[in-house]
Amino acid sequence: MTRLAGRIRKARLSKGMSQRELANRLSVTRGAVANWESANAALPATERLQRIAHATEVNFEWLATGRGAAGYDASRDEIPAADMEVVEDVLELRLLRIFRSVPLRQHARILTMLEAVCLTSL
Repeated sequence: MTRLAGRIRKARLSKGMSQRELANRLSVTRGAVANWESANAALPATERLQRIAHATEVNFEWLATGRGAAGYDASRDEIPAADMEVVEDVLELRLLRIFRSVPLRQHARILTMLEAVCLTSL
């Protein structure tokens, strides 16, 4: 069993889930979960590994690499995923943080207002 396979198994068992239960949560077969946890350890894709971490409520970094604490830390949700744009401008980052802090029901209104500002400045 590889170290990753062991961490996947440990995460699943710490949540009290069977292989079938984890498979159902991920919309995969039980055999896929068994393969990830096996001695031959087929490696799940990064996106799938992220979904395993979410389903078992463990830290993605710990699951993927073994580094850091295994427990899920909600404060790390603000760290952008690899496929997201990196915000380097301080004002843009402030805008993004403010936008994320407002209730979801206000998002469309804010976007409409910003789009109107952009159209009038052309």
